[in-house]
Amino acid sequence: MLSTTLITFIQRAVCQGIPLLYGSTGEILTEKSGNLNLGIPGIMYVGSISGVIGAFMYEQSLPTRDAINPILAILIPLLSSILGSVLMGLIYCFLTVTLRANQNVTGLAITTFGVGFGNFFGGSLIKLTGSDVPSVALTNTSSFFRKALPFAETTGAFGKIFLSYGFLAYMAIIIAVLCAIFLKRTRGGLHLRAVGENPATADAAGINVNRSKYLATCIGSAIAGLGGLYYVMDYTSGVWSNDGFGDRGWLAIALVIFAIWKPDMAVPGSILFGGLYIIYLYIPGLALRTQELIKMLPYIVTIIVLIISSMRSKKENLGPGSLGLSYFREER
Repeated sequence: MLSTTLITFIQRAVCQGIPLLYGSTGEILTEKSGNLNLGIPGIMYVGSISGVIGAFMYEQSLPTRDAINPILAILIPLLSSILGSVLMGLIYCFLTVTLRANQNVTGLAITTFGVGFGNFFGGSLIKLTGSDVPSVALTNTSSFFRKALPFAETTGAFGKIFLSYGFLAYMAIIIAVLCAIFLKRTRGGLHLRAVGENPATADAAGINVNRSKYLATCIGSAIAGLGGLYYVMDYTSGVWSNDGFGDRGWLAIALVIFAIWKPDMAVPGSILFGGLYIIYLYIPGLALRTQELIKMLPYIVTIIVLIISSMRSKKENLGPGSLGLSYFREER
């Protein structure tokens, strides 16, 4: 029998890893088109606050708390999050694909803008509520996101480890698997990988390079934004506080390298990263400085994987050939 502590650790590792899985899956899809989007942390932040705004407006429109509709309570934040994230992806694409701006600089600017955007509107919502604490609580809406499968409590340790999460956790795994199948086994995935490897050759073969980049980046942004929504509506039980997302966006980007650009590999990788991120809580007697060093473990593991994959020099373990490079058709 698994001990209660181990079961709790696995559950928390999964909950920590789900936002990373959403972010890394979205970024992998984006990078397969050749776009290096370092704006993922900002996009996840915008996806988070957009869902919060949608849920807040919906709850404020209700005459009583009991009048809440479960379907609308889920759909409104979900669609709001996707809309906000896609708009951020469109901004990134317009700057890097249409205007051919530097992708690294644009991504960092998107992250800075996204965090500022989230903090501004988050602070505005806090003022509207007149709360004494610097946070917004959306517990009514959150309860529908956090509902576990009905038979989770009756199946012992198995149910607690595998069945005790909200629907967004399972959706993250499904999306990652579907993205892996799309990239490996479909014509559209082949075209997208061709664009990422050599856009000039793909263009010559009749593939619309710009459209592929726009679609991959916007869909990838929508997926990443759901990671922010999960963090607020599930992990923090509907409580928004400015700058509460931490460095999870950057961990998601690190997970892309750890998963060697394979969405299905990001599933176990996200749980590993989630576990490494919180393992200091389960080691007694650690000093504060030591705790901060242990939090670096996911990044250290990523560096090790990057070194090993580079030494092997296998093409399938490396990023797309044109990653981070703008495509100039006139130079073809």
